[in-house]
Amino acid sequence: MAALIKSVTIRALKFSSAASFRSKRCGKTPIICLKSFSTVMSPPSEAIVYEQHGSPDSVTRLVNLRPVEVKENDVCVKMIAAPINPSDINRIEGVYPVRPPVPAVGGYEGVGEVYAVGSKVNGLSPGDWVIPSPPSSGTWQTYVVKEESVWHKIDKACPMEYAATITVNPLTALRMLEDFVNLNSGDSVVQNGATSIVGQCVIQLARLRGISTINIIRDRAGSDEAREQLKALGADEVFSESQLNVKNVKSLLGNLPEPALGFNCVGGNAASLVLKYLREGGTMVTYGGMSKKPITVSTTSFIFKDLALRGFWLQSWLSMGKVKECREMIDYLLGLARDGKLKYETELVPFDEFPVALDKALGKLGRQPKQVITF
Repeated sequence: MAALIKSVTIRALKFSSAASFRSKRCGKTPIICLKSFSTVMSPPSEAIVYEQHGSPDSVTRLVNLRPVEVKENDVCVKMIAAPINPSDINRIEGVYPVRPPVPAVGGYEGVGEVYAVGSKVNGLSPGDWVIPSPPSSGTWQTYVVKEESVWHKIDKACPMEYAATITVNPLTALRMLEDFVNLNSGDSVVQNGATSIVGQCVIQLARLRGISTINIIRDRAGSDEAREQLKALGADEVFSESQLNVKNVKSLLGNLPEPALGFNCVGGNAASLVLKYLREGGTMVTYGGMSKKPITVSTTSFIFKDLALRGFWLQSWLSMGKVKECREMIDYLLGLARDGKLKYETELVPFDEFPVALDKALGKLGRQPKQVITF
């Protein structure tokens, strides 16, 4: 347990006997000005911890963490909300390429309110809303202490469910639209996994640029409802995989141009359908593999269509020293969410109901909205 406490950098709030302090209450969160204290400590924290890799519903547990010192360049943040992403699950399972050493606190993104700041922190104040940007491990806990450089101040007018989830999925959608093919108004893109949050964001961000979307969804209960939901977001065409079991899928395009760019997060047959739609010289970008099936490409697709296969991993992009660029795009996306131009479905779940949220995120209860823990 000592190693665990060390890894999460949290200890109890402690004041020197000679210190004077001023506090006030904002909602449920006490706002405390702490710069005058010789020793600043965070409150105790509750956290979802895993001490070994394995199935998340077996290896995660709620742990009470002792407080830690808030050093001069640190910021103590009271978490407001944090999502359960597929990559969070993969980290716990031990199959994600980059993961924190165990024992570890789960979670990778989220939004919180500044609770206390170290003596040399000048850019943030108690009461500010912040997100870790780039994302940082350990957001499934009530208090997080990390250096000021980790935190990015955001507009408190943005709904908390979007602030908590804006980085991993929406930023992936934005980067894929901008990084691989020079798209212009009037062009089109094709994607599978269109009901995912990335897929929903692709539809809306493309529409803002005058780009049409062709969307592929899986055959399952509720597919008609999913089709209508995507249409409401601005999807131009939505097809189930079974609808595309035709010799010439491009005959279904109508007046839409052949796509120059496609996105794949499923693999297997769903990836092959994306490839069939692409025009000569088109590019398919893979950012996930939900079916766990390989991508199979015909020889003719390479020889006669000159298709290109690429991959995108947000963490790799973020590791290229793009903190400033990342934060500018986050602000742009948050602005769209605040103005109602970027929407996706989430479900807010109280922290003490984490096991239920985890079951939903694991797919045990069928298709569910993005699970967002509230603290």
